[in-house]
Amino acid sequence: MLDGVKHVILVLSGKGGVGKSTISTQLALTFKEAGFKVGLLDVDLCGPSVPYLLQLEDKDVHQCPQGWVPVYTDPEKNLAVMSIGFLLKNRNDSVVWRGPKKTAMIKQFLTDVYWEDVDYLIIDTPPGTSDEHITVMENVRSLNCDGAVVVTTPQAVAIEDVRKELTFCRKTGIPVLGIIENMSGYVCPNCSECTNIFSSGGGKSLAEMAQVPFLGSVPIDPRVGECGEKGTSCIKMLPDSPVTAVFQSIVRKLTDSTKESTMECT
Repeated sequence: MLDGVKHVILVLSGKGGVGKSTISTQLALTFKEAGFKVGLLDVDLCGPSVPYLLQLEDKDVHQCPQGWVPVYTDPEKNLAVMSIGFLLKNRNDSVVWRGPKKTAMIKQFLTDVYWEDVDYLIIDTPPGTSDEHITVMENVRSLNCDGAVVVTTPQAVAIEDVRKELTFCRKTGIPVLGIIENMSGYVCPNCSECTNIFSSGGGKSLAEMAQVPFLGSVPIDPRVGECGEKGTSCIKMLPDSPVTAVFQSIVRKLTDSTKESTMECT
């Protein structure tokens, strides 16, 4: 149930492998560190990596009169997580379902999870513009969905696919809160110097062309991967990393934009 959720942010990309789940997880953790109560919903049914990234793979979900109770990462219940990964018996189990069954599962995630009072719900979606996306859009469009964050990498092939995602958002009536360029350069773990190993600036150029906000460039820092394996926030573990500064800036921008949208609706 999304009744107790104040803001809903979708994380989308037309391209697989751009780091959507890592971005979603670190965004959720950064919102939490900023003092918000956060929910993280993983609807990537065929590749649910959020439980792994938060070290929650051994956790189970339970039923209560209001629906499914999500898994909490902390005793204060400031970060709640729901994923099909919690419903699989083994981490190696695959979800081999046709479209209608996946659609029904996503609808259940969006209607039957008891989030209680959550300031921001981050929804990590699968890549593409298929049945799963349409289901999510149809269910959240009538609720308090603030919009979508679109993730790309600097390469031209990723930019091409992400351009289609922007078109999808416009056709389905979902506002685009901004574009994040992930894997934008490599941060040396010894000297913290950032070197462009791929092309750079593609995400910013795409944002300018599409006339949507550019939220920031997230470089590759090997230590962020280690944070993911430990289920911890880069904000806490890596205060000196350029990645930390970028995520804090992105969350400030998203907080400001969602406040503005709330004021416009009141």
